[in-house]
Amino acid sequence: MIVEFIKLGGCSILIVLISKYILANSLRNLAKAIEIKPKTIGNISGMATSIPELLTTTISGFKGLLETSIYNILSSNIINFILYISSVFVNKNQKILKNKVILIELILVSITIFIPIILNITKQELNIYYVFIFIGLYLFLKLIDNLVHKKYLNQSNVIENNEEKMNEKKQNEKLKLKDLKKEYKIKIITKYSLLIIFAGILLFFIGDILSNSLETLCNNFNVSQFIIGILLGVVTSVPEFITFFEAQKNYKDKEEGIIEATNNLLSSNMSNLFIIQSLGILIYNTFL
Repeated sequence: MIVEFIKLGGCSILIVLISKYILANSLRNLAKAIEIKPKTIGNISGMATSIPELLTTTISGFKGLLETSIYNILSSNIINFILYISSVFVNKNQKILKNKVILIELILVSITIFIPIILNITKQELNIYYVFIFIGLYLFLKLIDNLVHKKYLNQSNVIENNEEKMNEKKQNEKLKLKDLKKEYKIKIITKYSLLIIFAGILLFFIGDILSNSLETLCNNFNVSQFIIGILLGVVTSVPEFITFFEAQKNYKDKEEGIIEATNNLLSSNMSNLFIIQSLGILIYNTFL
């Protein structure tokens, strides 16, 4: 048992290091190179930082531990929200939460938490029909999020970082970026895209070791799937915690940092519940 817990701790540390120094940094630099908005960066970060949940959930599905994946997603979504709020308060950005766009997105986040709680309380058996329900809910909430951004985008003083509102330093950085040769820009994009892929591959193998370790704890040492799921939720939430802080430190305009962090949270939670959990259900009901 001690060996398995050592593996668990080692994998956790590696996930933190890879997420912070490879995944988050590469995403940030890639976003700068292709000049995308904070919302889009947040969406990309949210999906990228859900890779650990993707790995643990699919592997759990293949190994017949569907209950583990359910508690993993539930605990991960709850922990993500707690870590997000903690990062906002640590950075003293709580006043920005009053923004309409952010408030509505946090309501959508709460939906991704309450749905699995209700399913667990009512002891619903997650059969293959829930895959269609979850995908439908994902598309519906995504539509609401996009409509909210379109409606309040121009009314909010946080969303666009246009040239009129830019300070002189940001204007100079923008001009320098435009002056880069296309060949050099392609090299930057290629470099960080490859690093992101590399980080994903590393997380895949680490996630495999982590899942095997937790399965051993469950089958050989009778540790319940509930405990395993909670432990997985804690570990797989580490990347989101890092990117929440990275987002708020990256922008001089604090509101843009919160925009990115909030979209990271929403994208991660929605991917966890509606996409990744659906994949776990599909694997479990198809192959077992």
